[in-house]
Amino acid sequence: MTKPDVHDVIVIGASAGGVPALCAIASALPAHLPASVFIVMHVPPWKTSALPEILSRCGPLPAVHAKSGEPIEQGRIYVAPPDYHLLVNSGNHLELWHGPKENAFRPSVNALFRSAAAAFGSRVAGVILSGSLEDGAAGLWWVKQRNGVALVQQPNDAQFPQMPQTALQHVPVDYIAPAAEIGRILVDLARGGLAQVRGFLK
Repeated sequence: MTKPDVHDVIVIGASAGGVPALCAIASALPAHLPASVFIVMHVPPWKTSALPEILSRCGPLPAVHAKSGEPIEQGRIYVAPPDYHLLVNSGNHLELWHGPKENAFRPSVNALFRSAAAAFGSRVAGVILSGSLEDGAAGLWWVKQRNGVALVQQPNDAQFPQMPQTALQHVPVDYIAPAAEIGRILVDLARGGLAQVRGFLK
């Protein structure tokens, strides 16, 4: 049984300027991370996403495009493919959904965060990184509603601060930190610890 203070479902949303932040996080995650990582990065549907290859080079965890029906494993990074919402369910499987766009995006950060909050509740750690517009704020609110943990990249550390700023305006965030420190915070949260990250409490 998972301890109540363990946050082993990590959901991350990013858009413009998000790749460097994601790489900084991936580089800080250990090979045997006791958590699963799910990422939505806004990519136009007509483009090919190389994000899994990039993240696999940035750190020791293998990153792949998610496949519908695939079982969720710890120590892996799952990236939403272009033009599909990435969802997770309580049966520990991934779902890809070609449903309506949310906030003009598919994949949508909100869709991933909302599904994780519904399925895993307090086990979720949600992270909002660099990006334009406001996708992710509503999803992060749902994470907090289900007693998960909310993290936001410091706006002055983000290439495009609007997504972090919008999240901070609407969500009682637990941690605000530069991207270079978020990975370490997530490792501590996944292991059920908090002592090493108190300096980044909001």
